[in-house]
Formats: sequence, structure tokens, C-alpha cells
Amino acid sequence: MFALLSTSDTDLRSARAATNAGAPVGWRQANPNRVPLDDLDAFVEGTDLVVVRLLGGLRAWEDGLDKLLAGPRPVVVLTGEQAPDAELMSASTVPAGVAAQAHAYLAHGGTENLTQLASFLSDTVLFTGHGFEQPKAAPSWGPLEESWPLARPEGDDRPCVAILYYRAHQMSGNQAAFADLARAVEAAGSRALPLYVASLRAPEADLLATLAQADAVITTVLAAGGTVPANAQAGGDDDAWDAGALADLDIPVIQAFATTTSHEAWLANDDGLTPLDAATQVAVPEFDGRLISAPFSFKEIDDDGLPVYVADPERCRRVAGIAHAHARLRHVPPAERRLAIVLSAYPTKHARIGNAVGLDTPASVLRLLHALHDAGVDVGPMTGQGSLPGLESDHGDDLIKAIIARGGYDQAWLTEQEMANNPLRIKGSDYQRWFSELDDELRAGMVEAWGEAPGELFLDQASVTRKDPGDLVYAGLTAGNIVVLVQPPRGFGENPIAIYHDPSLAPSHHYMAAYRWLEAGQDDGGFGAHAIIHVGKHGNLEWLPGKGAALGPGCAPDATLGNLPMLYPFLVNDPGEGTQAKRRAHATLIDHLVPPMTRADSYGEIAKLEQLLDEYATVRAMDPAKAPAVRQQIWTLIQAAKLDHDLGVAQGVELDDQDAFDDFVMHVDGWLCEIKDVQIRGGLHILGQAPTGEARVSLVLAMLQATQIWGGDRALPGLRTALGLDEGNRERVSTDEIEAVARELVQGMEDRDWRAAAIDEVVAQMPPREGADPEAVRVVLRFAVDEVVPRLDGTTDELDHVLHALDGGFVPSGPSGSPLRGLVNVLPTGRNFYSVDPRAIPSRLAWETGQNLAESLLARYKADKGEYPASVGLSLWGTSAMRTAGDDIAEALALMGVEPVWDDASRRITGLEVTPLDQLGRPRVDVTLRISGFFRDAFPHAVALLDDAVGLVAGLDESHEDNFLLAHVAADLAEGTGHREATTRIFGSRPGSYGAGLLQLIDSRDWRTDADLAEVYETWGGYAYGRDMPGIPAREQMRTAYRRIRVAAKNVDTREHDVLDSDDYFQFHGGMVAHVRSLTGENPEAYIGDSTRPEHVATRTLLEETSRVFRARVVNPKWMDAMRQHGYKGAFEMAATVDYLFGYDATTNVVDDWMYERLTNEYVLDEKNREFLQESNPWALHAMGERLLEAVERGMWANPDPQVLADLKQAYLDAEGDLEGDDE
Repeated sequence: MFALLSTSDTDLRSARAATNAGAPVGWRQANPNRVPLDDLDAFVEGTDLVVVRLLGGLRAWEDGLDKLLAGPRPVVVLTGEQAPDAELMSASTVPAGVAAQAHAYLAHGGTENLTQLASFLSDTVLFTGHGFEQPKAAPSWGPLEESWPLARPEGDDRPCVAILYYRAHQMSGNQAAFADLARAVEAAGSRALPLYVASLRAPEADLLATLAQADAVITTVLAAGGTVPANAQAGGDDDAWDAGALADLDIPVIQAFATTTSHEAWLANDDGLTPLDAATQVAVPEFDGRLISAPFSFKEIDDDGLPVYVADPERCRRVAGIAHAHARLRHVPPAERRLAIVLSAYPTKHARIGNAVGLDTPASVLRLLHALHDAGVDVGPMTGQGSLPGLESDHGDDLIKAIIARGGYDQAWLTEQEMANNPLRIKGSDYQRWFSELDDELRAGMVEAWGEAPGELFLDQASVTRKDPGDLVYAGLTAGNIVVLVQPPRGFGENPIAIYHDPSLAPSHHYMAAYRWLEAGQDDGGFGAHAIIHVGKHGNLEWLPGKGAALGPGCAPDATLGNLPMLYPFLVNDPGEGTQAKRRAHATLIDHLVPPMTRADSYGEIAKLEQLLDEYATVRAMDPAKAPAVRQQIWTLIQAAKLDHDLGVAQGVELDDQDAFDDFVMHVDGWLCEIKDVQIRGGLHILGQAPTGEARVSLVLAMLQATQIWGGDRALPGLRTALGLDEGNRERVSTDEIEAVARELVQGMEDRDWRAAAIDEVVAQMPPREGADPEAVRVVLRFAVDEVVPRLDGTTDELDHVLHALDGGFVPSGPSGSPLRGLVNVLPTGRNFYSVDPRAIPSRLAWETGQNLAESLLARYKADKGEYPASVGLSLWGTSAMRTAGDDIAEALALMGVEPVWDDASRRITGLEVTPLDQLGRPRVDVTLRISGFFRDAFPHAVALLDDAVGLVAGLDESHEDNFLLAHVAADLAEGTGHREATTRIFGSRPGSYGAGLLQLIDSRDWRTDADLAEVYETWGGYAYGRDMPGIPAREQMRTAYRRIRVAAKNVDTREHDVLDSDDYFQFHGGMVAHVRSLTGENPEAYIGDSTRPEHVATRTLLEETSRVFRARVVNPKWMDAMRQHGYKGAFEMAATVDYLFGYDATTNVVDDWMYERLTNEYVLDEKNREFLQESNPWALHAMGERLLEAVERGMWANPDPQVLADLKQAYLDAEGDLEGDDE
């Protein structure tokens, strides 16, 4: 009898199998990490030789090795890696050749090799005579059992689903879970092809030939495309990751989870997976373009103490169902495909249907419908009666208005008559049957929140009888095999009390019924969809309560969506929220381009002020006697336009002090330069529509401003930098001049069809300028010719890849991020984007940016207050962390004076180091973090890292004057607080829930004071996170930390949106400000960090930032004209801007009266805009009027001009009257 101590489960199971099969020499096996040192002698007692196989070198189990090596038995010490480890083998007490041969047996593995290894060691070390064979290499692939045929049986026309798992499972007899999965695939309706493989990195030709028959693949094998995912992220190398032959199969590849935890541990884990499993089985496989499904197998311990993978039958059915649904797409002719096109709508208002950031949703749906028709899908008639509205007119407004005419979900306008007449309905009796099949716990939660099925929400009461529960009614249209459906409301607006106490509100019956109807067959009362296409970022399905990943049957997204394939056109610069859909709704993303971008330039009073500054410069030099009059004109205009607040001179300026006024003019000049140079949206993107003409010129110009990060390095300067502009120290006139030259260059290339041969001609026409580098300009233009423009032309892939996915094809993967940040490799769009390696966050480039952000924040606070802030509050989002590779995380570490340590080969974080105080040059700042729910799910490594940093700094031997965090911890300990509570600094949503709650609260209008805002913010975010702290209730610790916050900061990292483009800014950042104010009675400083140009970070106050965005975009005629080109969706964008501005004011008091008045005049009272709104989206006009009047009612718009207010009220009443008249 020999002893085997191995960290490899496969070794242990193979050894047991060899012994049970009657091997001449048996094994006693165990994992060394599971054998206490005191029990080691008893374990090896009665054995004649010990084999130890370790991962991690000699120090991995040093004490145990020392004890064995001091004993009487021969010891063979080997590595668990495939390649031999000379250092480990040299520790053996047997000859080196024997150890090397023993390693070969174990490296090949399997029961037979373990049998022969025992005989080999017995004969060569103990000199017995059993005889032995040489190590045998196992087949690199093969079938699970001979009974599973490798070829398609004659006459079997079912879809084929291949199942790929590691050869190690097969060799150790641990394949039962995969057999269970194969049987589940058969039960779902497909033919299973279960195969073991050694690896997918270089699959053999015969394996690929066998897989050619498959219509979909399920795999648990690690990613095939490479070993260093960090090299393939945004800004990385296009060739750093190649899924190769697996992608070439051109079929969906579905990642299923064989988790490394027990079923019991999985049930109890709100994250769903361990951080290691989340990285290796989710994040990295996404780089291959795999679709993320569910866990089906769990690692249990059998009676012998050995691990065994055990399948969960229900989860097997889910994985098999998803795979079958994808596989059957290749077997359903286009004309028979039934498809659901889903539009999100949040808030649930007629004004806001088709929510999708940067996308003209109605126009995109029409393009999609035309493409589907051309591909042979039955979308109904294209013209005339029965056709979907908008198809004939090619006007998206017609589509949305037809949906609203059916009733919609806006209960402010929905009438009983509309409910009764709406033909899109689901029978309550059908839903009751589907509901009974759901998970017991989920059903109980839904009944508690919404009553017995089918509930009362959107139930047509006229259809209810004693025997019939009635019909649920939906917003949408049908034609042919298509349903265009507005996603049902999440439920907080319909159940507002839940906002205060239940962030994990279960979905309503109305919500659940919609998706159950879509999936159910027509013979079961359902629509029988083959796939869902969710148009644009983002809906609410993937944000329903449940585990963060590896969902179970009680998780709402899993139960709601079921097995349906979901294709999800999604904005390329939003990796976080797209990744959420991948991981919690098995979505296939098809990323789409950012909207057209353009320079804000000048208009109105800003243009007039520019003219006066230029005139002042002239008279100052040529006719000084006129200078005082021009100074007065400048100051009069600044006051009239309320620019004195933006410029920080509300107290006035000294007009008679020429030198002081000249300095002021320089300040104004810099402010004007910054406003004019802001990038704003010059329209909205339409799916599959590549930019051309002026749109392409402006977008290329915007992209070329940034330093291009290519292959992981800063490879090219921005075009304006090549032309001699110092982007970190811009001056208005020179910036305008260089911008004009840059535009002429790009326009010149556009006029010449971006031919490389035209570069010299275009550059030769460039006017000479000091500081310009013509050769650098040529290089940048060549980069645009070779990389930027061809990738933009590839935007047509967006619709092509939607169609290809519906044909059952593979959607290629690609990185995600902001193309305006110099990350050109996130293009072309149309790919199933991936995000980042979570263990490589922050990256080295992000660390540089984060340090700069920290120092910029501290410098700004010191300039404002004359000291360093004792505590900074930061809001951390998963999307931002993915888009920037961790800028915000790096900033938090830098504020504390802690540095990451990277492994050079993998680029992953391996630890932390404290920056010495003399090197830091300032005190260590306390940092409190409010993380988003997705950040929690996606970055467990970062959460632990940040928590470690707090503990590290709190344990330093430094003075309280040098270490603010230590001082705060000491104060809390002195008051009797426990050490763990005193060092808690990371707060987030309740496990399984998402968001900050303030959007729902503000939309409900069910709030009065800061206390209400703070209560919801705390209820939704008062859970503590950290290493071994998975979201425990911690409202008191949260209050303690928030009372100390002196700066509430949020960073903006992309020029493609701003702080008034999203509700998340006011929810998280504004919520933090409101919460601090409710605790202390004072506002903290509210700062916005700007890393949109990583090499030129800046920090502004929230007032400066909102004023800047307001001037540059919100009331800029250029932006408003662009939005008017997009009809209903453009009006939607205006209404959303008003809502977000209101939300920020509600939480931070940042909006001045003049801004409300300007909004009212420009959006509601301006004749041109009002006519546009009345025609395209009258509900937006009404919603804006209602919101502005609410600002008056709440005193947020404190002193409105009486005439403006009267006109606003009349406009509101007129809009209401028009809408009510339309309803009649």
C-alpha cells in the first residue's frame, strides 16, 4: 500500500479507482490540504512509500513535507503542473530518474497510469517484481461512452448539441454529471454529443470534423483564445486573443458551470460563484464569445472524502433548454421563425418608450424589421392594412404612437376603454398554469408582493368573471410572426411603498406573464417565440432580484426569461450593464456604435461674449480709450447671461482695475474654450447605419483628439497635439485655429474617400504653424485610414450579426469601451463584446490615471478649503471600472496611499504595498465607497482588495495627523465599536438587488425632505462588503462613515455622455450628498472628476460641471436641432434631460433659478421646439411641464418670473388638454 497526497482531485479519484480495480499495489489517497499535520503520521501508517504532488512549490506544504521527509518511508515529491519541477523533485528521497518517471505517469493521469505508477515505484524503489508498463498518453478527446454515437444516426434530424468537458473527469471516473446533462439535452429535444477533451486551445482536426455536425456547443472547458486576457482588453492588441477553431464552427458556444463549491454552498451564496469561479468560468470565457448560462454540477465530497461532481437535475434542464433553443434556430426556416422585439420603457411613461442610450430606438426597430423581411422572416405586410405602423412611412414616430394608441402602461393616461379594446392580451388562466410551474420561493415572493395570480396590475377587469380570472393587457403590436412588445413595468411605480422597504421587490404577475407567454408554445396559449431581440441599453429583466451570476430557479431573471435566446443590441461603451445581461440573462450582445459626436462650439450669448473678448483685445492694443466701455459691455453681458455664477465671480469684478480685469478676461477666455470644446451628441445612432459625410468627419475628428492606446501602449498622439496644441493648457483662439485645421485635414481625407495616397496631398495644404509636426500628422491620418475609418464602415455588421445569430450563427467577440478615449480596437461594432479580466483591475494605465485623479481632487479641495479632506466619499460603478480598467479603484487606493502590486506575466494584481509618507507627501485620506450592485457582482477581487487596503492603512504605526483613516478608526474603537465595524468602508445594495432607489422615489413624487431621500438611499445601500463580508446590514456603520465625508466625488470617464445623460449620477452621487446633508446638516463638497482624457484629468465642483453641461449641451441649439431630427426619441432625450437635472437638484440643490427659467423658455415655450414636441412626442411636452411645475411647488425653483410661470402653466394645461382630446 502506497500513500498519495495530491492537490489534484483527478489523481485522488484515479488512485481510488485503481485500488478498487484490484491493482497489485493499492493506494491510500488524500488532499494534503485536508489532512491536519497532527494526523499525518496516522494517515501514512501502514504504507510503504509516499507520493506527494503539490501546486505552488516547496513552501506550499512545507511543514508536511518536513515531517514526511524525516520519516522512515521513501518520499517522491512532484509538481501538480504538466511540466516537471526540478526543485520539488530534488526534495525526493528516491533517485531523480525515478521521480521524473513518476511525474510522467501522473502528468498523463488516469486509472491505468496510477496502477502502473504503483507497480513502477514498487519495483524500482522497493525491488518487488510486479512488472509495469510505461506511461500511456490518453486520447486527447473521445465520447463520454461508446453508446453515444460520434456521427449523426440515419434519419435523426434533431438539432445536435455537443457537450465538451475535461478529459480529467473522464479519466478519473467523474463524468456522471455530464451524462446527466447529456440526458437533459435529449429530453429537451436535441441530440446530445458528449465529448471529453484535453483542451480547446489547439483542437485536433478530427475533433473539429466531429463537431461540425453540432448546432450548438455546451462547454465547461476553460477559454480557448489565450492565457492573458488583460492583453486583449480595450486598448490592447487585436491578436492577443483568438478563439480560433471554436469560433470557426460558427455556432453558439454556451458556457455551463461545473462549480467548485457544493450545492449547499451555492444555494447560500448571493454572488452565485466564488471569485475564482467568476473569473475562470464567466469573465474569461466571455473573451471567447461564449454565452453564459447556468450551473448544472456541484462539487460534493463522497464517503471516502473525495470530490465528486453531482448534477442538479433542474439546472441541467435549464442549461439543456438554453442550448436546445439556440440549436433549433438553425432548423427553423426564416419564414417560420417567431420573434419578439422588446423595447424598454423606464420610467413607465408614454414620453419614454424605447429607452436606449444613444440610440434612435424607433428608427432602429424599423431598420431591423426591414432587414428581417429581406431575410425571409414574416413581419406582416410591408404596406397597407395590417402592416406594422412606420414600415410604409419609414417614420419611427408612427410605430410608437400606434403602441401608445393601444393603451401603453402609463397609468396617468390609460383608460378602461383602452384596456378593454387592446387585443394584445394574455389569458389569466394560461398564466396561472405557467405560474404554478415556477420555483416555490419565487412564487411565494410574488404572491406576497402582488397577490394571487394573475394579480390586478394591468388586468382588464371587464374580462373577469366568476370562472375566468380575466386577461392581462400589454403595450405592443403584432404582425405576421412578429410581436413588438414594450417591456412591462418593473413594479416600483405601481407599488411605491416598496421603494422604502423592499429593494428586492419580486416581479409582478403582469411582468412574469409577458415572458412566459413569449416562450410558451402556441399550443399552450403562448406566442411561441424562437428568440427575443431587446433593442438597446437597457431593460430591467437583467436587474431583477437574484444571484449575481450562476442563477438558480428562484432567481427572477432565470425564471422570467426561461430558455429563450435573447439578442441584445447594446452600446459598445457600456461594458458593465451589457455584461450584466450576459451573465444574468444569457444574452448574446451585438454591440452598436456610439451616437454621432460633434463639438459644442459657440452660440447665443457665448458667441456674443467671444466677439466682445476679441473686440477688447483689439481696443486694448489699438485704442485703449475705448477699453473701459468694452469692459462694461463684457460684464453686463456676463451678468445678463448668469455667467457670473459659472465663472465664480457672482460677487462682482473690479472694472476700473485694468490688470485685474485682464486676468479676469484670461479666466473667461479659458472657460469659453472649455465650453466650446466639449463633445456633445450630434444626433442618435441607428442600428447598422455607418456614419458618412459630416457625421463621419465629426466622429473621426472627435476620436483623433485622444492619444491612441494601441497594443497596450500609448502609441500615437492626438491629431491636435500633432498640430501643436497643448491639450493640458488650452487657449481659446489657438484651440479654435488648430481645431479648424484638424477639421480641414479630416474633411480633406473624407473628400478623397480616405485613400492613403491622398495623405501627402492633404498635409501639403495644411498652413504652416509653429509647433506642428507634419510627419506626426501623416502618421495620425494614416492611422485613421488604416484603422479608424474601416472600423467605422464595419458598423453595418450590427444588423448583419443580429440576422446571423437568428440563423444560429456565432457572433464574434471583441473588447468594449469608449472609442473617444483612444480605444479604437473596440470597433468595429456588431460584436458580442467582453469586458475585462477582473483580477487585472486596476491596470497599470488605470493606476496612473487614478493617482492623477486623487491628486487633482486633493489639490482642488485644498485650494477651496485650505486643508486636506479628512474623508472622501466615492461612488464606484462596475461599468466605469470595466470601461477604464479601474480608474476609480485606483483613485481610492491612491487617496489612502496604497499601491497595487502586479504579476508581470499575467498583469493581475497580487497584493498591495503602502506608499511611505515621505514619498506620499501628504496625509493618508479616509475613503468611504458606495459600490453599485454590478460592481459587487463583477469585481469581488477588487472589493476584497479595497477592504484589505483599509485594514492595511488602519494598522500602520503613524500619527493621526498623517493618517486620517487611522484617526477615525481609533476614535470609533475608543467609543466601543468593534475593529471590524470601525474599518468598514465599502457599502452597497442588498445582496441580490441593484440600484440606489432614488429614481423610483423621485418619479413616485412620494417624498418631502432630505430625510426621505436619505432613508431610501440608506435602505437600498446600507449593506457592508469586504473580504469575507458578503453584504451584511450595516446602516449604523454607514452613518458613522458618511458623517465624516467632506467630499462626495463621482468621476466621468467618457465624452460620449455627461452627468445629465443618466439617472445614475444623481442617484449615487446626489444620493451621497443628500445622505451626508441629512446626517450633518451641511452639504459636503460635491466634486466631479474628469478622466475623459486620461492624460489630462481635472476636478470640478458639481455646480461647475452641471453649468458646463447645461451651457455646452442642454440648451445648445446644435444639440436641440440634432434631437429634433430624431422625432419621438429626440423629444424623449429632452424630457430625460429635464428629469435628470431635476433629480440632481432634488439631491444636491445644484440647479439655479435661471437654469429652470432657461429650460422652460427653450424647451416648453419656444415656438419651434414646442411645435416639434406637439408633433413628435406630446407626452414629453406634458412631462417636462409637469416636472418644471413640480420644481416650483417644491421650492426648488424658488423665484420664477411670474410671466414665465404663467406661460408654463398654460402650456402644461394646453398639452394636457390636447392629449385628453386625442384620447377622446
